[in-house]
Amino acid sequence: MLYAFISQDNAGTLDKRLAARPEHIERLGQLRDEGRLILAGPHPAIDCEDPGPAGFTGSLVVAEFDSLQEAQAWAKADPYVAAGVYASVTVKPFKRVLP
Repeated sequence: MLYAFISQDNAGTLDKRLAARPEHIERLGQLRDEGRLILAGPHPAIDCEDPGPAGFTGSLVVAEFDSLQEAQAWAKADPYVAAGVYASVTVKPFKRVLP
């Protein structure tokens, strides 16, 4: 089943986000290589694709897992969680309709 990971950043954590990004991207790459990643990306803090020092307010990932529990465990192990970037991560079942 697909799951949506909706993450909210702590304020002022752009430097932590940038430091943990290589590990975070590596984990997403593993999901992609397994054919389980649908989409992933951050939410810019301003209406701009490259927000510069304004940073980001969170992230969205949609990926396939066997169960909600497996998806939640994957989310808890994210490098952004360990680095203190994310204030919260909500994991919800997701039903793809389009495209």
